[in-house]
Amino acid sequence: MSSLTNKHILLGVTGGIAAYKSADLVRRLQDVGAEVRVVMTSAAQEFITPLTMQALSGNPVHTTLLDPEAEAGMGHIQLARWADLVLVAPASADFIARLAQGQGNDLLTTVCLATSAPIAVAPAMNQGMWRNVSTQANVEVLSQRKIHILGPAAGEQACGDVGPGRMLEPLALVDAAASLFVSGALAGKKVVITAGPTREAIDPVRYISNYSSGKMGYALAQAASEAGAHTVLISGPTQLAPPERVEFISVMTADEMLAASLKFADACDVFIASAAVADYRPAQVAAQKIKKSHEESITLELIKNPDIVASIAALDRKPFTVGFAAESENILTFAKQKLVKKNLDLIIANDISINGIGFNADENAVTVIDRQQQQELTQRSKQQLARDLVAIIAQKLNAR
Repeated sequence: MSSLTNKHILLGVTGGIAAYKSADLVRRLQDVGAEVRVVMTSAAQEFITPLTMQALSGNPVHTTLLDPEAEAGMGHIQLARWADLVLVAPASADFIARLAQGQGNDLLTTVCLATSAPIAVAPAMNQGMWRNVSTQANVEVLSQRKIHILGPAAGEQACGDVGPGRMLEPLALVDAAASLFVSGALAGKKVVITAGPTREAIDPVRYISNYSSGKMGYALAQAASEAGAHTVLISGPTQLAPPERVEFISVMTADEMLAASLKFADACDVFIASAAVADYRPAQVAAQKIKKSHEESITLELIKNPDIVASIAALDRKPFTVGFAAESENILTFAKQKLVKKNLDLIIANDISINGIGFNADENAVTVIDRQQQQELTQRSKQQLARDLVAIIAQKLNAR
């Protein structure tokens, strides 16, 4: 069965009798692991109620562009960033025409303009409307913009006509949606990714660590797997479930992460160091819990931890090595210095001082830097960002 585990699917429903199938589509998407939010046009609400879609999806249904409540919560920009895929099913002839023209005159078209996620439309209309030269021209425009056209199927229609124009059945749309996340860009490659924080023990109950959630590294592992790579995820302690079809290695300390990295990196094609490794660890680890004393302070001697990404980049058989630079000032300057100093092929820089992105957040914005150029990736979900980063890495790896 197709899998959409942990994928954010934004389902757009437009006006047409096929809207009744969208209710089943929500359930089918959820059955394979997707989280679904629904946007309905005003015409769609003539065929099926928002209350039905809300009950099925378990989330509020979004219907209005200029909704003060929605803008304070999940407005059009937030929806655009949240989505891993915008799936419009059914997509009416009117919606296809407006999308082809680049209009943003309702919530759904505005989300489509604002999102960096892939967009797929499932046409549903009378066979004469589908065959009309204007509709075919609009569909060609969308295809040229790399918007995926799913269907339509042919058969008997609600109006009694027979021909092309039927919306694909929900299970077929689920399979098509899942296939969009499988790129094959890293087929046959081995990718090793580090993720999460490390913990450096002070005594049996205390440790030094940081705020890393591991979300970016886990998203990268999922994206690399989707791209066809044999993926190894070496993770410090997190609250996340390992992605499917990924070899998972659990570690605690920087030394353990280095040992695992060296074990797997020698035979890999790409090494991505997204873990937030503690820079220092206590020189001595107390065998027993350190008791509180009458002293106002205590002193811990710290020693430097190994530099994992630099160690991998120094291997005789060096993989394509990607580092991260999480900085709060002089972001690009420090990142470029790290790129050269550690002999990296690529570095991904982000500003941890900006609220809503980076550590513990579900979204991020980064700058991708190599020896020749830099490329900004604006704020988007970490899942979509991971796919964009993997695509860039695959392109540079193949070019090398």
